[in-house]
Amino acid sequence: MPLLNIHIGSLPIEDPVLKFLLELIIILGAPLLLNKIKVPHLLGLLIAGALVGPNGLNLLSRDSSVVVTGTTGLLYIMFLAGLEIDMGDFKKNMGKSITFTVFTFAVPFILGMAGGYYVLDFPLLTCVLFASLFSSHTLISYPLVSKMGVAKNLSVNITVGGTMLTDVLSLLVLAVVVGMTQGEVNSAFWLRLGLSVLAFSLTVLFVFPIIGRWFFKKVDDKISQYIFVLVMIYLAAVLAELAGIEAIIGAFFAGLALNRLIPHTSALMNRVEFVGNAIFIPFFLISVGMLIDFSVFFKSLETLGVAAVMLIASIGGKYLAAVLTQKTFRLTKDEGMIIFGLSSASAAATLAAVMVGYNIIVSETESGEPVRLLSEHVLNGSILLILISCTVSSFVSMSSAAKIAEADNEATASGANPETENILIALNYEETVEKSVNLGLLIKATHNRNRLFALNVINDEKNESSVRNAEKTLHAAVTMAAAADIRIQPLTRYDSDAATGISNVIKEQRITDLILALQPDKGLTPSFVYNLTNGYLQNENVNTLIYHAVQPISTIKKYFVLIPPRADKEPGFFHALLRVWNIGKSSGSEMAFYTSAPIISIIERVAKKSAIELSSHAIDYWGEAEEAIAGISADEGLILFMAKRGMVSFFPRMGQVPDILNQHALTNNFLLIYPFSQQNADETEKRSVSNHDDFVEIGRMIGKIFPG
Repeated sequence: MPLLNIHIGSLPIEDPVLKFLLELIIILGAPLLLNKIKVPHLLGLLIAGALVGPNGLNLLSRDSSVVVTGTTGLLYIMFLAGLEIDMGDFKKNMGKSITFTVFTFAVPFILGMAGGYYVLDFPLLTCVLFASLFSSHTLISYPLVSKMGVAKNLSVNITVGGTMLTDVLSLLVLAVVVGMTQGEVNSAFWLRLGLSVLAFSLTVLFVFPIIGRWFFKKVDDKISQYIFVLVMIYLAAVLAELAGIEAIIGAFFAGLALNRLIPHTSALMNRVEFVGNAIFIPFFLISVGMLIDFSVFFKSLETLGVAAVMLIASIGGKYLAAVLTQKTFRLTKDEGMIIFGLSSASAAATLAAVMVGYNIIVSETESGEPVRLLSEHVLNGSILLILISCTVSSFVSMSSAAKIAEADNEATASGANPETENILIALNYEETVEKSVNLGLLIKATHNRNRLFALNVINDEKNESSVRNAEKTLHAAVTMAAAADIRIQPLTRYDSDAATGISNVIKEQRITDLILALQPDKGLTPSFVYNLTNGYLQNENVNTLIYHAVQPISTIKKYFVLIPPRADKEPGFFHALLRVWNIGKSSGSEMAFYTSAPIISIIERVAKKSAIELSSHAIDYWGEAEEAIAGISADEGLILFMAKRGMVSFFPRMGQVPDILNQHALTNNFLLIYPFSQQNADETEKRSVSNHDDFVEIGRMIGKIFPG
């Protein structure tokens, strides 16, 4: 019996192995061929789907396997949009997203109503559903924009937020029109729809994070974590359908719900993006391409007329909406065009609405032919709309994103002598490796992908167990960072003691940040405090972070950040503040700052350049900060700015911090930060510590890492 039962002469191909091979060849070949001629590869996947599909060469049928993987790809696009969105910027720009929603929903809707009623002579109810087809859009170009590094741009943030609202409105119009055709639109209909949507929203946005936080605390297996993410996507999609809205809205909400639990720099985030961009999203594009039938446009002039109205209403309406948004918020021309590029593609919601309208029969002709809510001409026109709108979206998005990325790079390069960042993670205990590496990934700059070092110091080279432990811990660190597409350089040091070995590596590698992890069950022991004071902190050119972790850093909901008065006068204050900002930016955790009024003023001005979720609390004496420590609860963490004796921000009660933490915070994550106390001798550009009012340094550093 042959292993493969392949019949070359019979089409479409039925053998599953050969089908999957052909699809993989398309996914592999399209980007390689089209990148050379500057054509977006997603357009190539659409065209390839049309060629091999049932309306082309009929090599592949659009069967259940294609539909399932394609549906997963569509859900994946919406999930990634919700997952990658910057929640601080999202909340800050919610008003802008709502304004964009009004423009991008109303303008195409009005054009669609006018075209349907006055040009195509559709009935009023058909006109309403017809017009709603052009208000929604699919973020089909979002993976392309994200790959080019501009996903955090203000214009992209506005568009992603508006997409959710626009699609919800469009699909609600669909639900109402369907209800009206069936005579069900009454007070009970509105009450049922409102309660179901409310129940769905509350469940996904509030219950899902609780489930996710519990799961990530309890389960360390990486495969199980990824499968859990898929379960959440599909569960949210099913709940959305039960609530009477489309599954894509559920996937977007799932992304928002898990946004804080999957840090943008984490290995899990890398896996989620990798699998989606490599498999699921290309399958979705191929499945959409299989719907395209070019022959229908040569059979009926009426189909071409309907398609022309649809193209003008949809693409023209989206362009006008993007221009209105650009003018309203004084965005650049390229930002306005990327809004148009992202919002011009019609695929998922449009196709869903067309299929529903096509399947609704409102009456019959005298000859017994069914009169559909949306005719076959609209169905065929929607296929042409999908092809052309996705083509326009791909080219415009790619061009605009490239220009924005280039402008951001020029702005970064024009900054004064960008800081060289070298992070050293000192490792000794196997149980602290993953948490230390994850902290390093969170605090690092986005552009830093290979200047992280993992160090294990061996003080007895004849001790084979020490050598094996070093190899094991360093290998684990390298593997964990590689999963996030980051290169860690492993270092094994033979020296008299750990402090001496670390100090020597700091000098040799010009380290800017040192991470030291505490054993979770021991905390700040007297011996560690002694080694810290008399050893590690003797390196005055390094920002030193002492990390105690009892749970994954992604599961922390809120950090209490305690900063002593006059800390802003320290040479390393802004460098240390940037590390805290990176934690808040990458993890999405809320930051509650407790400090003096002058430092709060600094923090609030920094927040205008790079938004994170924060609250500020002015304190008059350090005892108020200690009260905050005593009141810390589960899933909350502490970040304390410390100072060595003799520094301007040092005060005697700092010596009691280890005892306070061991007493009140041993079951919580906490991070002690000792900013460097003097500049490197070879640093050509000295940071100003006398005039912080201009915030030139923090603005440059924040702007480098979070452009736009």
